[in-house]
Amino acid sequence: MTGVLVLAGTPIGDVADAPPRLLTELATADVIAAEDTRRLRRLTQALGVTPAGRVVSYFEGNEVGRTPELVEALLGGARVLLVTDAGMPSVSDPGYRLVAAAVAADVKVTAVPGPSAVLTALALSGLPVDRFTFEGFLPRKSGDRARQLASVAAEPRTMVFFEAPHRIAEALAAMAEAFGAERPAAVCRELTKTYEEVRRGPIGELAAWAAEGVKGEITVVVAGAPPAAPQELTPAELARLVAVREEAGERRKEAIAAVASELSVPKREVFDAVVAAKNAAAAGPGRAAGEPS
Repeated sequence: MTGVLVLAGTPIGDVADAPPRLLTELATADVIAAEDTRRLRRLTQALGVTPAGRVVSYFEGNEVGRTPELVEALLGGARVLLVTDAGMPSVSDPGYRLVAAAVAADVKVTAVPGPSAVLTALALSGLPVDRFTFEGFLPRKSGDRARQLASVAAEPRTMVFFEAPHRIAEALAAMAEAFGAERPAAVCRELTKTYEEVRRGPIGELAAWAAEGVKGEITVVVAGAPPAAPQELTPAELARLVAVREEAGERRKEAIAAVASELSVPKREVFDAVVAAKNAAAAGPGRAAGEPS
């Protein structure tokens, strides 16, 4: 019998947010892999839990070497609990390598749902949350950061970023340049903690505020790019787009509907453009449709 890998979400601030199942897993796991064993010790003391299993460190610097050891324990039947400093393992935290290795070894992987800075910030931001994308931490170097932001400038979904307090002012200024200073955003600081703060407004204003100095754990939520204005095409260009689809094998009716849908243009307008092009072609070169010969 192989063991089970358990990914457990830990509090992102208020220890009272720890789910009851986390306490059970901490007390009964055979092995606890923790991003920071000292933080784990503080957490278990705050929760009044005494781990019965072996505690090992599992962080960015040793996860490549420690993953095979943990997989071996799993294959031997151990219940391995993976916890990070805050939130859910694998989400900008160690965990992906171990999960992938466990899946490859046909080991069961499950999770104890818990607090998430990503979802908490989204819910508090006041921005659309029906569709979103998580972008993690931006690159430290300004050039790499600018290129990454440029690559998502047209992203229509709400975006979530993590950022360090000493880089937040530069990051927001770079976002204002890449997305436009008026793009709505929210800076969520110290979520669930005593000094929790959510600042909402245009990115340009938030960048000016952050320039004065910001402390704490930070999550930034940015509205997606607004829809592009409908492309204005001449009747001849509309007819050409339909012709291209017809040449590819589409029936004219379907081609007209597809072009109209893609360009947000009434089907009647596209149909009239096709008819006008057909009449112009029938009239011959040098004469407009309907011109007497």
